[in-house]
Amino acid sequence: MSRTAVYRTAVRWTGAHRGRVVLGNGPEMDFSAPPDAHGEAGVLTPEDAFVAAANTCVMLMFVWAAERFRLSLLAYDCTAEGTKLIELDRTERFCRLVFRPVIRVAAGGEPVAAVEARTRRALDAARKYSLVANSVTAEIVVEPDIRVVAGGEPSRTAG
Repeated sequence: MSRTAVYRTAVRWTGAHRGRVVLGNGPEMDFSAPPDAHGEAGVLTPEDAFVAAANTCVMLMFVWAAERFRLSLLAYDCTAEGTKLIELDRTERFCRLVFRPVIRVAAGGEPVAAVEARTRRALDAARKYSLVANSVTAEIVVEPDIRVVAGGEPSRTAG
């Protein structure tokens, strides 16, 4: 049987192209349109929040998958890039999200290739089960850099 969960935010206009958002989980912050859309630099933008939501969700799902795949996760760092398409009629949408995670895992006495393969499966599972990634229509590309640490030095394999 399906279930639902509800998440809430509240926004308030504070002048010009700026506002304040209160997230349902507690944090509050200022936001603005991006500088190229008459907004201000140095604060959250909806575009940044969109890309960050997908990036943080995929990371959390990778941590979840790494535990289930019995990986000894040492580090996970990921940059994400969202490409916005601006149509002739000025409508906009994100058409592509690219994630570039750098993942370090310990071999723990296992063959490096086996640990790397399990890490890739965990990353696939993270993408599959990411609520936010599953909720966007943009193309999603994952370009991992997996480093399996065997005997102190990482073995580097790019995706």
